[in-house]
Amino acid sequence: MAKIMIIAGGMWQCPIVQLVKRKGHYVICTNLYEDSPAFQYADVGIVADVLDKEKNLQIAMEYKPDAVLTEQTDIAVPTVAYIAEQLGIKGIGFEIARRFTNKYETRKYIYDAGFISPEFALCRNIDEAKRFLREVPVSIIKPLDSQSSRGIHVVRSVDDIEKNFEDCIQYSNEEKAIVIEEYIEGTEFTVDGLKTSTEYIVTAISEKEHYAHNPNIANRLLFTQKNDRFDYEKLKKLNEDMVIAMQLPFGLTHAEYKYKNGEFYLIEIAARGGGTKISSDIVPLVSGINSNEIYLDILTGGKGEVVREPYHECAVLGFFDFKPGKVISIKGVDEAKKQLGVHDIGLEIKVGDILGQAQDDRSRCGYYILWGDSVEELNQREKLLKETVEVWTK
Repeated sequence: MAKIMIIAGGMWQCPIVQLVKRKGHYVICTNLYEDSPAFQYADVGIVADVLDKEKNLQIAMEYKPDAVLTEQTDIAVPTVAYIAEQLGIKGIGFEIARRFTNKYETRKYIYDAGFISPEFALCRNIDEAKRFLREVPVSIIKPLDSQSSRGIHVVRSVDDIEKNFEDCIQYSNEEKAIVIEEYIEGTEFTVDGLKTSTEYIVTAISEKEHYAHNPNIANRLLFTQKNDRFDYEKLKKLNEDMVIAMQLPFGLTHAEYKYKNGEFYLIEIAARGGGTKISSDIVPLVSGINSNEIYLDILTGGKGEVVREPYHECAVLGFFDFKPGKVISIKGVDEAKKQLGVHDIGLEIKVGDILGQAQDDRSRCGYYILWGDSVEELNQREKLLKETVEVWTK
């Protein structure tokens, strides 16, 4: 039995905490809130801001973990790397962690390495952002190092920048600055992967759809083995080349790309698995590879041997979009969970809640994960699920 410290304990960290416990290890979990969902599965749950490196290091020095990790969250990655360095245990390194979490550092590194990239700049004040917009009239502003699509805005005018700059910069953590870059129109994709000491494997690719009211928030991700309209082999090779160039020694990756004029442009890349159970649940469904289990094996001294189990041809991660208003009735969830191909359903709402339009990833009201062995079969199952789950508002 090893002692494992897991930094972050929200809903999306529950699967990794449960996995570590199933493997027989002792878990120390830190997160900002006393009622953090993952605490119920850990041996010890301690309230600490995942951004607070010194507080988490103090906890680590008390419990002396054999490994430290995080999963499905960006903001804890530098803290994990910092603690691993300070304790002298296995980690990706603090500078590499910054390379994958600081959006300006990511852009600059990828550009300097010779990969195709949109125009971009670091802005510490609103005037710098306005100057960039004069040269690149359709741009997007992003916090320097946040997550969950918070503070992200497409800007087409000075008025847009004046309206949204403060909302954007408030989510920057390491430094009060933002990244502004050319907005790439086009189809968006996610690419998840696993890096071991001997190889890099792309484990899942999805084509994304977005809410009509906000093109920066996904409402459906379709995971398939191939795509008749886009060259997934080209995308896999590009993603592998980027991960290798960025010198990630081991671990999980989650990247987003857009396709424009025959090229895939990197939007963001992270040294962790995809959220909303992409790495914990969907990757095994569509690749047969339990990347979280391999990640844990590497951290605890194993070789990270890749074993592929049977898998499905496709899966979908969808997000519900109910009519705004006060929730008066929720029906059909238990029935839908019994339907063939339904892997998971999560509703973040209850009767009496007020629903509005999603403003970022965290304000979506619920999700579902389905699998199928053809896209046609998957679409039929998704249609049935949506007909079964009913949420009435007024």
